Amino acid sequence: MELVFDGHNDVLLRLWNTMRAGGDPVAEFVDGTTNGHIDGPRARRGGLVGGISAIYIPSGDLVVKDADADGHYVTPLAAPLPRQSSLDTALEFASIALKLERAGAWRICRSTADIRTAIADGVFASVLHMEGCEAIGADLAALDVFYAAGLRSLGPVWSRHNIFGHGVPFAYPMSPDIGPGLTDAGFELVKACNRLGILIDLAHITEKGFWDVAKTTDQPLIASHSNVHALTPVARNLTDRQLDAIAESRGLVGLNYATTMLRADGLENAATPLSDMVRHIDYLVERMGIDCVALGSDFDGATIPAEIDDAAGNQALVAALEKAGYTGPDLAKICRENWLRVLGAAWHER
Repeated sequence: MELVFDGHNDVLLRLWNTMRAGGDPVAEFVDGTTNGHIDGPRARRGGLVGGISAIYIPSGDLVVKDADADGHYVTPLAAPLPRQSSLDTALEFASIALKLERAGAWRICRSTADIRTAIADGVFASVLHMEGCEAIGADLAALDVFYAAGLRSLGPVWSRHNIFGHGVPFAYPMSPDIGPGLTDAGFELVKACNRLGILIDLAHITEKGFWDVAKTTDQPLIASHSNVHALTPVARNLTDRQLDAIAESRGLVGLNYATTMLRADGLENAATPLSDMVRHIDYLVERMGIDCVALGSDFDGATIPAEIDDAAGNQALVAALEKAGYTGPDLAKICRENWLRVLGAAWHER
């Protein structure tokens, strides 16, 4: 079994919803469930040894628009969120993460040594991420607090605007070059992340914002859960020029399992073959090199191919990659080692 460290999941969102419904989020993760994609038992069955776990503030009733007769759709951007309620929610997510750690269900990792130790100990290695920084004010005081709690990765925006920058909508076909980039506060956020050693994730930002980060950061460029725009022209995917910049920085793209970002027609359809995933991996490897390609499943945040179904089925993708010729050290790089390399670089490890 090839062990997988995955670049993006929304399991905390699912567990938060469990808590709000009166359930026990820790028991759900520890004992297992049929809901969603990730829990402890399914992660172990699928060789999922850890991942970057998002603190994400939900955007109400946002639903991706149905495609028209031509297969096209444009979902309006989610409305901006107020800071105080966003902070309250983010603290609830962080509380669940800390309770999982106290229960021994996973370990919050702050270094690559922490990740490797957790894997060796058989404990799920979780890196805390903030997907959209609505919970953080322009003074960045909350950033320091979340950093102390273990936050080591963030995306300045989700697919909505905030005080730090502008996001891309869920739309097909559409370029990611659809609006402004970072605000003045966004540039200061990037600089603060550089100082602290917090990974900056470019997965939801506009192309202008991508280039704003690129000219400001001292880190490798990383898009944790994005795919190839030339193959699936949704606004969330990356252009060839962006891929070239990521490769030049020795950064990384994590393959998103979301079917809308894999299929040539951009549709949400679980009957998506694994060959579509391999097609994106092949393109990324050819364009950027084997050292810049990894996995960013979006487990618990997207409709994924039925052949995988959940974390327990992760080895189905591994088998498809092996069949396509990715074996030995190359397969290990895609499944976990590339993530550990770029995390170490973003965290200023020597």
